Amino acid sequence: MTSRVTYTGELRTLASHLQSGSNIETDAPTDNHGKGERFSPTDLIGTSLAACMLTTMAIRAKELEQKLKGAYTETEKIMSAAPRRISGINITFHWPSNISYTEEERKLLEEIAWSCPVKESIHPDIKLQVNFNWV
Repeated sequence: MTSRVTYTGELRTLASHLQSGSNIETDAPTDNHGKGERFSPTDLIGTSLAACMLTTMAIRAKELEQKLKGAYTETEKIMSAAPRRISGINITFHWPSNISYTEEERKLLEEIAWSCPVKESIHPDIKLQVNFNWV
């Protein structure tokens, strides 16, 4: 087993990672009766995609791991109303300002990001927009 998710009341859950004991709390979003004080379950899908892209880059491009330290993403989840579901995820990458990447490194990192396991698991109807933001 990977996790245990417990409903804690007030439209919130507590997800416990069984191997490490770390926890994530969720809250329903404000547009769906929640307080929006924590990640919503649907927020975690976009967040998982961004984390997977960065992690997979570091795994598969091990020689670039030091250049990846400090890279971060900003993620936006788009919801549709009928049916209520995730219709899009926008991710913008930000790279450490003191690091430059060759064209070959950029191409490799983008290819790796687009092949991460979470991306491969997302329904094709969800529109993904990723801005790698190479400055």
